[in-house]
Amino acid sequence: MKVLPSLAVVVLTACSSWCLAPGAQSADALSSPRVAKAADRPAFYEPPATLPTRNGDVIRSERAAFHLDPLKLIKADASVERIMYRTTDHTGKPIAVTGTVLTPKKAHPGPRPIVAFAPGTQGLADKCAPSRQMAEGTEYEALPIKHLLDQGWAVVVPDYQGLGTPGVHTYMAREAQGRAVLDSLRAAQRLQGAHLPNAGPVALYGYSQGGGASAAAAELAPSYAPELKIKGAVVGAPPADLDAVAANLDGSAYGAFFNYSLSGLGAAYGIDIEPYLTRHGKRVTGDLRDNHCTTQAIAKYPFLQSRSLTMDGRPLTERLKSAPWKKIVADQRLGTQRPAVPVLVSHSRLDDVVPHKVGEKLASDWCRLGATVKYTSNHVPGHIAAAAATSSTAAPWLKDRFTNKTAPNTC
Repeated sequence: MKVLPSLAVVVLTACSSWCLAPGAQSADALSSPRVAKAADRPAFYEPPATLPTRNGDVIRSERAAFHLDPLKLIKADASVERIMYRTTDHTGKPIAVTGTVLTPKKAHPGPRPIVAFAPGTQGLADKCAPSRQMAEGTEYEALPIKHLLDQGWAVVVPDYQGLGTPGVHTYMAREAQGRAVLDSLRAAQRLQGAHLPNAGPVALYGYSQGGGASAAAAELAPSYAPELKIKGAVVGAPPADLDAVAANLDGSAYGAFFNYSLSGLGAAYGIDIEPYLTRHGKRVTGDLRDNHCTTQAIAKYPFLQSRSLTMDGRPLTERLKSAPWKKIVADQRLGTQRPAVPVLVSHSRLDDVVPHKVGEKLASDWCRLGATVKYTSNHVPGHIAAAAATSSTAAPWLKDRFTNKTAPNTC
């Protein structure tokens, strides 16, 4: 059993974003949101022609597994259902996304809470969808998910728009991510056979990309899902200001993440990114979209500099300062709306991916708006390793929220 933590560390060492391998999509396909090769997509992930009428309605479900290791020797002690459900993209258009609902087998006193676990960067390729990686034992966030299950709480893990399902994953699109998280809770409540309360206590949890999605969900909930009884939101290492994060990522060991953002936001807003890229840039972008998950992408493209991909040789960070990207990036900014629920913001001062000042500023902005915020920092070195610090801090904080204790406020 001691192999599990070390295995997770290996997977975590390249944490938060892509799935790809040689084979790559043709450069010409980059000009519009990609329809992934249908032959590579299991039938479950193909949306029907007609969607249900309500956001959060379950379109289909099937039994699945949650393996904690790639040898599939250790299973989580939970009932596992893969789901497809209705949500909306950032324009309000109905779409289908997939996810996983996990219900612990051990009893829970009173209504069982449901935690929406917003995943961190997985990759852009369809095989990187958490619902597929959890079944294969390759999900790098398996341990924090298991930690929540160990508390007796049900967990729902959304795959986000275009991750597993057709189209390019809209990586870092604030509204699409936040809505997918909120609608995953509705879907878990409505899933027949899961036996979860249809109006019970729920919470939000996320780290890195997931921290941004959890924060977005907390801000959107009062208008988008006012009926949900959200007790609190855990927001770990949130990329709340994409300008600051992009400047930190370009040319770093995690440079591929910046390319993810360009693809994801381009897909979300219908922007053709092909004119910005050289043949090499198109090749790299296609490879990242089709072939690798987080660990492989970081290993294959370390210290990727955006200027090596562009037609004019300028870094893409300069593009973010002009139209149409300047407004698009501004639209993703977190901290402009007050969450109506208590929030825990956790961030390492030694984060090498999302600068600590970004999380600190988000907490400060929410305080200024009158939210109840507990801000906690740590000195765990590195973005990946610090995820464990958020996990250990989050569980007792969430337990207090589910037992209706007064939320601490460090504002």
